[in-house]
Amino acid sequence: MKRVLIANRGEIAVRIIRACAAYGLESVAVYADPDAEALHVQLADRAYALEGTTALETYLDVDKILQVAAQSGADAVHPGYGFLSERADFASAVERAGLLWIGPTPENIALLGDKVEARRIAAQVGAPLVPGTPDPVEGVEQVKAFADQYGYPIAIKAAFGGGGRGLKVVRDHQELARRYESAVSEARSAFGRGECYVERFVERPRHVEAQIIGDGRGRIVVAGTRDCSVQRRHQKIVEEAPAPFLTKSQRDAIVAASIAIGQAVEYRGVGTMEFMLGQDGELSFLEVNTRIQVEHPITERTTGLDLVALQFRIAEGGNLNDLPDVVPADGHAFEFRLTAEDPGRGFLPQAGQITRFDTPGGPGVRVEAGVASGGKVPAQFDSMVAKIICWGQTREEALARSRQALKETRVEGLPTLIGFHRRLLEDPAFAATGAHDFTIHTGWLESDCDWLDQLKQSLPRQIGATRVLRQFLEVDGRWIRLGLPAELLGQQAAGFGDASGTGGSEEPAEGDIRAPMTGILSRWLANDDDQVTAGDPIAILEAMKMETRIVAGRSGVLTRLVAKEGATVRDGQVIGRID
Repeated sequence: MKRVLIANRGEIAVRIIRACAAYGLESVAVYADPDAEALHVQLADRAYALEGTTALETYLDVDKILQVAAQSGADAVHPGYGFLSERADFASAVERAGLLWIGPTPENIALLGDKVEARRIAAQVGAPLVPGTPDPVEGVEQVKAFADQYGYPIAIKAAFGGGGRGLKVVRDHQELARRYESAVSEARSAFGRGECYVERFVERPRHVEAQIIGDGRGRIVVAGTRDCSVQRRHQKIVEEAPAPFLTKSQRDAIVAASIAIGQAVEYRGVGTMEFMLGQDGELSFLEVNTRIQVEHPITERTTGLDLVALQFRIAEGGNLNDLPDVVPADGHAFEFRLTAEDPGRGFLPQAGQITRFDTPGGPGVRVEAGVASGGKVPAQFDSMVAKIICWGQTREEALARSRQALKETRVEGLPTLIGFHRRLLEDPAFAATGAHDFTIHTGWLESDCDWLDQLKQSLPRQIGATRVLRQFLEVDGRWIRLGLPAELLGQQAAGFGDASGTGGSEEPAEGDIRAPMTGILSRWLANDDDQVTAGDPIAILEAMKMETRIVAGRSGVLTRLVAKEGATVRDGQVIGRID
């Protein structure tokens, strides 16, 4: 293995680029048009355009990625997380092309990446499980039948992929059809496949998980546990390792089930076994992530392992003889996901330019960034800017270092979760010193957090078009900076800006329907001249692979000002009017 194509973007692509350099490998980046000036593109040894703007046109296009692999002379592919990382057909295609696949075998991914099949295997080895459908459901009637048998609430989940995409909780029959449709749509958009299954939803659970490493020949190493219970929209935003306040029996059960599931399929590479821990102390197997995790740095910091380097080693046929069956934890670590979202507006994702980004330092502090100062967060992809990792000898010391690190962090240009993280660290429910006081669960933000509504970002909303002129050009997989006199750009320079003809900075008018964030107007739910009622859903906006429903602010007759579905709209742009 000499040259690795990284089939991903953002901070995980940057992480793999750095691992390649340390391992003595060349790195090859790929990028969609909105990522042309992204950090991973600038840092890689080579970078190639995928010529498209959406995930389906670029990072999910197997043929394009394999074409770039051949063009660049890559001999291996690392998928990162998300996108194609848990697609068995992609892993098989990579191997058929004569390339080394840095990840679990296609068979591993097919068995465990399919969450329905993973449940079957977990049941076979005796792992605890909540009731669920044995196969992906074929329609809303099957979902209704399951709910009739087991009662509400239920969870509709994407059978492929992860990261909370395509997960919808249904609490009564009135919202069942809508949430099923939304889950399928979101899963198809994020992973290219819309199959979903259903299981009984456990109220107020903790989310705990174990990091595993397999050599592909039956040896499974457990590299510690993590707690990922601080979530919004079923996606993690804060993680810690090891998982705090577990009993010895709970920890032993997690380890035993993780090893048994991994051995059942002779797992190869790194992976994560996820569990729910109920308020009654009972564990329930959730799923397997057959890839590197977003939160892998906290496991690295508390075990001393380089998980990406281990991925390289295992892909080349190496063994795990230097590792114990269970790697002991050294100290405690937190990871804070710094996403471009506004917690004061329901965690709405934001897109635009980061004008300033000051990162923290000091002992035990690590920053994994995918965007630098002056870089952009595109509307088409995930809103991740960076991850801040803080370590200490004890949980209390790690919390103290986290407070200082977040105090030092400064981001301008877009709202982020910095203010949220700072406030969370002061909440007794999170900064608890004992199991009885640690009351965090996956729905805590929605049900128990009493300060979230008062949390407002100090940054003004970024409304209006931004004029951007490209400064870099790709030449044979390498980037060069090109400077041109402004006069040569002529009308091309003047053409940058608002292509829609509908500005977002005009004074608000009664009846305006404004986009709550920059994104794609995926579809209208009401037609021109329809009579709508206040509160009716009238459109769906997609941003960062998530859907947001836009509802009517008053009753009246709808006029659609942005008629084209699939059009990109800006935060604050008027897309319609109700008269």
